[in-house]
Amino acid sequence: MWGKKAIPKEVIKIHEQRYKDLKAGGKTKDHIANQANAGSTKWRNRRWATLIIINLLFVISFQFDMQLVEGSLTASRFIGFHMADPYAAMQIGLAFGQVILNLVIGTLTVVFIYLIVGGRAFCSWVCPYHLVSELAEKIHLRLTKKKLVKNRPFNINTKYWLWGIFLIIAFVTGYTAFEMLSPLGILSRALIYGPGIGILWVLFLLLVEIFYSRRIWCKNICPIGVTYRFIGIFSLTKVVYDISGCHHDGACRTACLVPHVLDFTKPGKAPRLHDNYVGGDCTNCGMCVDICPTDSLKFDIRFVNKLF
Repeated sequence: MWGKKAIPKEVIKIHEQRYKDLKAGGKTKDHIANQANAGSTKWRNRRWATLIIINLLFVISFQFDMQLVEGSLTASRFIGFHMADPYAAMQIGLAFGQVILNLVIGTLTVVFIYLIVGGRAFCSWVCPYHLVSELAEKIHLRLTKKKLVKNRPFNINTKYWLWGIFLIIAFVTGYTAFEMLSPLGILSRALIYGPGIGILWVLFLLLVEIFYSRRIWCKNICPIGVTYRFIGIFSLTKVVYDISGCHHDGACRTACLVPHVLDFTKPGKAPRLHDNYVGGDCTNCGMCVDICPTDSLKFDIRFVNKLF
């Protein structure tokens, strides 16, 4: 059932019990009781507040000439410290064929931050498009529930191809083409300096996500997310899964933007009792932590907690 991998006996025992529970009807009394306590919005509220505050800092700094945060989310300076989106920095370096010191410093600063807080945490905790896309997702889910629209799957590997293609375009043409299409850059600049024609592209993407495919940009297309995914592989802060209390009802995967990172929550999939950490594609949004009725999923700082 579990292949040739060496899985601890206590884990196999729990897996076998879960299969028996599912075969018998799936929901025990404690499962039903725990489900009543699920559905917290603690992490969602924290995430929305953080995202709004960060973006408001750019707006307020520009409007009142405070010089607290200068620039936009693509490239900025915070109290004198340079910060740059790693993917934008790579495009600029390839387009101009030279190393720009401030971009290198800004990129290293950002990489260091997300090595601590979690790579794709940028997507869910900072990117303004993530917030509006999340609201569009709620509309999409209501429409699908009423069977007015159908969610169409999209190849999740497309974003990796686009990541490379836009870097090649920058190198060959000397033009950072992706920055004209990035809803992150468009919305960030629109909030700070006022909306331009690019806002129509953002509206088009939202309509696609409402009527065609759920969260297609963030999940399947965005090259920026790919860069932060690579960082996320090595990040300290991750969601960790403990199998001992899990009832395998799948609510966490339903809520998740990138459900494949929670594959080990399926019956028979977890290789360990504890310390099952999600992969780099996780956005650290906390939605799975909020919805889990048994606290089997939680945030953890790898290596650090084991020292104390």
